[in-house]
Formats: sequence, C-alpha cells, structure tokens
Amino acid sequence: MKDEYDVIVIGAGPAGSTAAKFAAEKADVLVVDKHREIGSPKRCGEGLGLKAFEKFEIPLDKRFVNKEMCGAVVYAPNGSKVEIEYDGIYGYIIERKIFDKFLATEASRQGAKVLADTEASLLKENGRIIGVRITHQRKEKEIKAKIIVAADGVDSQIARQAGIDTTINLADIGSCFEYEMSGIEIENPEMIHMFMGNKLAPKGYVWIFPKDDDRANIGIGISGTEKRTAKYYLDRFIKSRPGLEKGSIIEVNVGCVPVGDFLRELVRDNLMVVGDAARQVNPIHGGGICEAMLAGKLAGIKAGKAINSGNLEMLKEYETEWFSTEGKKLEKILKVRHFAEKLGDEDMNYLAKVWNGDDLVRISGGEYSIAFKKIIKHPRLLGLLKNFV
Repeated sequence: MKDEYDVIVIGAGPAGSTAAKFAAEKADVLVVDKHREIGSPKRCGEGLGLKAFEKFEIPLDKRFVNKEMCGAVVYAPNGSKVEIEYDGIYGYIIERKIFDKFLATEASRQGAKVLADTEASLLKENGRIIGVRITHQRKEKEIKAKIIVAADGVDSQIARQAGIDTTINLADIGSCFEYEMSGIEIENPEMIHMFMGNKLAPKGYVWIFPKDDDRANIGIGISGTEKRTAKYYLDRFIKSRPGLEKGSIIEVNVGCVPVGDFLRELVRDNLMVVGDAARQVNPIHGGGICEAMLAGKLAGIKAGKAINSGNLEMLKEYETEWFSTEGKKLEKILKVRHFAEKLGDEDMNYLAKVWNGDDLVRISGGEYSIAFKKIIKHPRLLGLLKNFV
C-alpha cells in the first residue's frame, strides 16, 4: 500500500463507494471500511427505487435484485388503506450485502484501492488534516491525502474529528429494529406495506418489504425519544398477525436513521461529508441509498476536479450544489415529517379517507400543495397547517 493518495474515502457504503468511483476518474483514491465484510451488517429495509437504477446505470443483476415492486400500501391505524399503484415496476427489493460489494467493486474497477477490515482516524499536522492513520489487521500505518471524504455513517467519528458539529437531538433519530423472516404469509407480495399509528409505531411506521412470496424484511422505525424499544413494538406487531408470527427469523438488524435536519457543514477545509454521516436521508420514509449515491457522485466529481485543477477551494461547491438541489427537495420533505409527527391516530384515519395514492407519491417527493388542499376543511389539521407553512 502506498504512503500517499489524492483522495481517501472512509466508509464503503453507497455514498463512499460512489464518491470513490467518480473521484477515481481523475484522482488516485483509497477507500477504507472498518467492517470485515463490506455491506455487513445491513441496516436497511433494502428498497431501492427505479430512479437509482436509471441514474447510475445499475444492472438488474440477480445476485442482488430480489423482487420487483409495483406499488405500496399504506395502512391507517383503523386498518383502512391507501394504495399506490404504478403502471409498471417502480423499484426493487435488493440484497444490500451483495449490492454494497458491487458498488465497491465498481469503484475498484475505476481504479480506486479498496481495503476492508480497516479502522481509520484523521491525521493532523499543526491543526490541518493531512491524511489518515489506519489500522488494518493489527498493523498501523499513516497515509497522507489531499482530500478526505467522511462516509462513515450516522455516528460519523471522522466529521467530529474534523471539528464539525455533529450534535443531533434524539427526536431527530429513528430507532430501528428489523427481522428478515421466511415462511410467512404476505398479502400481495408485489407491493411494499407500511403500517401507521402512534400506538403501533410512535412517530414512525412498521414496514413489510417482500423479498420472495413468503420472505420479507419486517421492521419498524420509531422516535428516538420513546421509552420502550423498537423491538418491543415490532414483536407486538408480529404477534398480532398469525401469518407473520408462524414465520422463522433468519436475520436480525438494529440501527439508527437520521430523520431530522441535515448536517449543515458538509465541507471543512479538505474534508467532505456524505451519506448518512451528513444525514442525507429522506425524512418521511428514512430511505437513503439513492440520496447517498447522489451526494457521493457530486462529492466524487468535485474531489476529482479539485485534484485535477490543484484548487481545493472547489470542494465547497459540493456543499452549495447539494443544498440547492437534493437538499432543497429534502428540506421540503422534512416539513412534511414535522407535520406528520403532530398527527393523532384519528387524524391519520381521516387522511386515509381524503388522500389517494397520487397524493402520497407527491408528498414523499416534497410536492404537497395539492394534497394539503384536501384537508383545509378539517379544523384541527388546518391549525397544524398554519404552523407548517
């Protein structure tokens, strides 16, 4: 391994590997990941929209594409439902462990050096970041770099070491627990299923993402401020449904998802922050694979250009452009989440009556004006909307 690289990416998830791939077009890149197996453990429902496959020219590889998704069903607390149906396929349930390895392999094929089982911390000289100190299989080494990309997840230590304020409130964190289960009964396995309700999943939801006709990821995300655990609520949900309770648990995953405001300082000196480390996640459903890849691509392109031009000031363009594009859209969606967190179960039941699938699609994409016009006659919801806008 060399003693110096142009760019070092810390974290080989979707954000890090994508950043590495695009940076490697013009720069010498090293990617390090602390896990012995890239992609494991998974902390994800594993849904990925068609847009990501198209934008990044991802092949429909049977090694990591499990099942086509043709729509979604959202259930209100009283059991009523709103169905979102598409004319064709709108996304896929993937196998994250294999998908993440695919992305890392793509980065390596572009020329990046990828190294798993590697802990990293920032290397500084006179207060300036000059590279990283790594530990790979008990061997330590100092490696210099012109640019560092922090893609080390929601609890990013690298961003913190750079002096960036990464403080986040518990209310802005989703506490998640998920089983992968087999031998279960799934009503309409071509759709994903989301169950709402404050008693069911406080300030969150339960999901069923089918991977086969009788196998699915069944998980829950709730507010980080809840006294009871996410596991408690998920176990109770499964126990209430005989078609699920009879199934087998073949994998257990636990984690946190940032669903509040985004990290405001994405660049400091020669360091950029991407993906979950920057809280670049859709605040409504907590999905972040496509968002991470979009941020990673932008950061990688800017890193390559900065190296090619010798002007590291260009890195700041990543922050500016992200907030003016994807960040702008996600900020609108965050407003919807703040509105949704104030809803009671009766409010949700009412909305299931007046909203249709198209309304929910618009809301999840940050276009909510048409949907909100349908609830202006409801006194309580009108009051919440006044605070919203």
